[in-house]
Order: sequence, then structure tokens, then C-alpha cells
Amino acid sequence: MRARSVLFAAYLWASAAAVGFLCLPALARREWSLAVSKAWARSVLWALRATCGLGYAVEGADRLPHGAGLLAVKHQAMWETVALTALLERPCFVLKKELRAIPVFGWYCRANGFVFVDRKDGARALRAMTAAARRAADEGAQVVIFPEGTRARVGEALPYHPGVAALARATGLPVVPVAHDAGRYWTHPGLLRRPGTITMRVLDEIPPGTPRRELMTRLRDEVEAATRTLEGADG
Repeated sequence: MRARSVLFAAYLWASAAAVGFLCLPALARREWSLAVSKAWARSVLWALRATCGLGYAVEGADRLPHGAGLLAVKHQAMWETVALTALLERPCFVLKKELRAIPVFGWYCRANGFVFVDRKDGARALRAMTAAARRAADEGAQVVIFPEGTRARVGEALPYHPGVAALARATGLPVVPVAHDAGRYWTHPGLLRRPGTITMRVLDEIPPGTPRRELMTRLRDEVEAATRTLEGADG
């Protein structure tokens, strides 16, 4: 299992560098850059199954938005970022500013129109985030935010930050909660990738105009309950 995990890790980073550099002209246009990102993400999911025996299933895939959307996703691993890049028509991730400086990865994130947040900038950062997300949604993107702000370990429930409520108010979109159990198979930190099937569960949307406190309570309760169910699915 460990040798296969190392092989997959080698593919992950080598393919990111190779594709990133070979397709540099794609950075000139957003649709080209996004197409490269999506093709690479699909190759990573294929390689994960081929090398580590780790596949995935999506429950409630019909609830994934087509056109403008806002998704609030449980954050446990890199897997959910890769999977949603492949699954969504035009993903737009809300990411911490530091990721923008990573060679290749940051270049494509910027070209794809992702939203970067300076967590140290307080209210000004929140205004910049909501303005950028609103522009992306107006262009038909599916905005993806990780409400916990950082990766949670299996069984860990971190506080949910209110940025998602600000995005819901600014965009006027329903919030689509997404739970999964990727952390059971894609360990973080570490390289180990266990065989099995990651399950992503897309929950019922929370309607536009839901009061902030109610939205945050419902989002956290529903995502954490679904995550606990998935994590205990095979005991």
C-alpha cells in the first residue's frame, strides 16, 4: 500500500509540473486554463484508482449546480479540490492568499479566476472576497468555499467561519452543502492512500435569504452529521 501511495504521489506532482509547463500558453485565456486544469484533475482521479485502488462515488450529483452556484464543502484532504475541479462545469475556489505564490499551481489558479483571501486583512478581505465571488457567479461560475478554512482530521469538527454567509448574501445564491469521507482514505498529513471508495454526498440546498445564524447552524449541523455517517459507513 505504501509503495503504491508513493507511486501515486510521484505521478501527482510530476504530472502537475509537466502539464503545467507544457500548457503554459493556456494561461492566456480562462477557458483554456480551466480546460487544462479539468483534464489534469480527471487524470489524477484515474491514477488514484489505477495505482491505489481508490475510487469515488457521488450521492446527489443532480444537486450540483449548473451555471452560477455556491457550494460549502467539508475540507479533509486535497482530494475534494481535485474532484470538484473535475466534476463542476466552471469551478471557482475561494483560497487563502498564500497559495497564489506556489509555482504552476498558483499560476493556473489565477488564470482560472479563483478568489484569494488575505486572512489577516479583516473586513477589507471579506469585502474583496465577496466582490470577487459575486463577479465570478455573475459569469456563471460555481463558487466553492471550505467553511472551516483549514483541513479537519477524521472525526474532527472545526468551527465554521461566516464567510459563506457573506457570500450567500452577496450573490443571492442558495448554499449547496457537501460532505464526504475523503480523510479516511487520503491521509493528511502523509502520503498514504488507502484502497476503497470515497463517498461525496451533495445535500439539499439552503435557500437564498436564510438568516445568517440559521444558515450557519443548519450548514454545520447537516454537513457534520452527513460526514459522521459516511465516516462510520463501514464501521
